[in-house]
Amino acid sequence: MVDQKRYILAIESSCDDTSAAVMCNTKVLSNVVATQEIHKQYGGVVPELASRAHQQNIVPVVHQALAKANIDKKQLSAIAFTRGPGLMGSLLVGTSFAKSLALGLNIPLIEVNHMEAHILAHFIEDEGKEAPDFPFLALTISGGHTQIVKVDHYFNMQVLGETLDDAVGEAFDKSAKLMGLPYPGGPLVDKYAQQGNAKAFKFPKPKVDGLNFSFSGLKTSILYFLKRETEKNPDFVSQNINDICASVQHTILEILMEKLKMAVEQTGIKQIAIGGGVAANSGIRGKLKQAEADLGWKTYIPKFEYCTDNAAMIGIVGYLKYQAENFTDQSVAAKARYAIGS
Repeated sequence: MVDQKRYILAIESSCDDTSAAVMCNTKVLSNVVATQEIHKQYGGVVPELASRAHQQNIVPVVHQALAKANIDKKQLSAIAFTRGPGLMGSLLVGTSFAKSLALGLNIPLIEVNHMEAHILAHFIEDEGKEAPDFPFLALTISGGHTQIVKVDHYFNMQVLGETLDDAVGEAFDKSAKLMGLPYPGGPLVDKYAQQGNAKAFKFPKPKVDGLNFSFSGLKTSILYFLKRETEKNPDFVSQNINDICASVQHTILEILMEKLKMAVEQTGIKQIAIGGGVAANSGIRGKLKQAEADLGWKTYIPKFEYCTDNAAMIGIVGYLKYQAENFTDQSVAAKARYAIGS
């Protein structure tokens, strides 16, 4: 079974990106993503609008993924889809489509946990990239999640710490909004931070026990800081945007790195893999590369296209589950909350 070519169609619809990919075993043949631009005018994802856009996008996106891969749907071995976690309306579109297509083609259906997929994206076959050995620590950082996970095998994972409130991506986006930057603001904070002084302004780091995170207090301190400074000088933000972004980013990355160092000390594991949309941040990538040199870590950073929500990461999990004959039946339902390992 290992040597045979298995074609997996993967569908991802957990938030505001509709994506479909075709895998041939561990290799990506196509990875199509339709991004929903409508949310920009609202400064964040509107769930009802997201689910409607998924309904419009899913058929053309799947069609394009099959065409790019040069695969007929009759050649497919299985359909993999994101069951959760995510926005319920968005998940329902992908789940319903995957169930219908699998039933129509009479092929296996494979459910995938979105957060496990961010971690297992490191096992996508990619020239010049090596996959981590087990066990390793995964830092999953996105708009909705912040977790440190101990990974003993593909489907043997343990969450060691997670955010108690806001996720790190949310902290970036909301800080950007306070500065008047458009949504999504995280990439803009990263862009301006590269020209700024990270020590220009000091923000407090929350005291949270163990390996858990909290970002709501930091966000509040940024709010009061900006309010205080703009009362003194209405042009404060525009005149200091680079330094503010650099200082905010520096504080967030310090919080992440402190917890990661603690996790390494507790477990003795020095292999670190990152995943999720915030893994595209240049600052965190730089910090991890620095840790390789300073602390003797071995770090794994995925390609940019496999950091943000995409179906290729769903496809690699689909293939690994196919190998284990870990299939799902037609009674499966989407789950907005879906913990790793459940």
